[in-house]
Amino acid sequence: MKHTYVFLLIGIVIIGAFLAGCAQQQASTAPAQALKIGVVASMTGPSSTTGKGMWQSAQLAADEINANGGVYIKSLGKKIPVQLVLGDDASTREGGMAAVTKLITQDKVDMLVGGFSSAVVSAHQSVVANNNMPYIITGASTPIITRRTDVNTSFMFHHAPTTDDSGSQTTLFIDKVIRPAINAKFGYPDNRPLKLAVLYQDSPYGQGHLSAINNTIAQNNLKINIVLSDAFKMGETDYRTVLTSIKNVDPDVVYVTAFLNEQAPIESQALKDVDLKKIFIAIEPNDDPAFYKAVGQYGDYSIIQSRFSPYTVPSGPTQAAYEKFVSTFNAKYGGFPGMMGVATYEGVYIGADAAANAASLDNTGLRNALATLQMPQMVEAMQNQTISFSPDFRESKFDLTMEQLKMNTTINETRPQIVWPAGLKQADFVLPDWYVPGKA
Repeated sequence: MKHTYVFLLIGIVIIGAFLAGCAQQQASTAPAQALKIGVVASMTGPSSTTGKGMWQSAQLAADEINANGGVYIKSLGKKIPVQLVLGDDASTREGGMAAVTKLITQDKVDMLVGGFSSAVVSAHQSVVANNNMPYIITGASTPIITRRTDVNTSFMFHHAPTTDDSGSQTTLFIDKVIRPAINAKFGYPDNRPLKLAVLYQDSPYGQGHLSAINNTIAQNNLKINIVLSDAFKMGETDYRTVLTSIKNVDPDVVYVTAFLNEQAPIESQALKDVDLKKIFIAIEPNDDPAFYKAVGQYGDYSIIQSRFSPYTVPSGPTQAAYEKFVSTFNAKYGGFPGMMGVATYEGVYIGADAAANAASLDNTGLRNALATLQMPQMVEAMQNQTISFSPDFRESKFDLTMEQLKMNTTINETRPQIVWPAGLKQADFVLPDWYVPGKA
């Protein structure tokens, strides 16, 4: 028994020395001082595919910044590295609250980057506001995010097109491009109104698009009649009942506001199960490799509104940066980034640039540097070729595109081509032979 105690004591000493050595090694490898950025991403739950791309893209940005020596902070008199801390919001409001609370109160981050779902972000904004935490939001497209008055949003900056911006762009495209194409092909009079069905996610994101559609039609006196608008709950998987209702009102176009785990089954069930032979429109969160793979042949000739696509490169001043980002991402992760990935990649760079301009890591200083940011555009095309935030609601403004998907039988996936605006157009919009318009 005596020998047993001796061996036990020796074991405890060895294990203690090992753990102390590990802690010492971690302390020596961890940066003594760093710009700590909390990345809010959906690593689990329905939006995990998007969240993974966000986290990978954020890491890519941090690696590039650190490879160039880090960020110079004048008050410290030196460059410091960017250190990322992951906060998994689990695709839920409760998960987002827990993740952001931990990032701020325990991990002691200097700022936040990310946020995907409007519903999830809106839930944890109160935590951000109570801590005056600078937050570069790269998703959550409802404009309410920085315009709400029940929460102090002055430390929050929206690096994503709002539903007002993307909804207006998409609705104008329907009127200026799709409506004339239908009227010409089927011999309808030029003034025939287009019949539009709207299927939207029951969230601030979906509701924001519905409002933007209605407002754009009214403000521009467009010849578009909304024949049905119906909502679905986030994360649903069976849409055949509502798609049947859409078929019964016989629209020309179906405008869908959904995430990629919803958009792909909506389009595939529409054609495969309901025989709804209409032009479907998707919104930018779907411009992701996972969507093209999931929708397959059922996405053929559909439309997606976008600001970044892994599979089509717009010509112009961002082309070189665009190609470099996609190539570097592919080399590092063996795949292609999605739209939310590039937005979060840019968000980390925006945070680093703001820290350098602020000359310190003080919350208010970082906030003021973001408010006055004038940063050259990177991968995504920005209005005036500059990343900046509007003085009223702290929103950045993008040049948006409309793309039409075409089936590539070699890879058995669809691929996009830009069809609008004219200055970036790669192909003309086409109505497929199988398309059936609504009865005039």
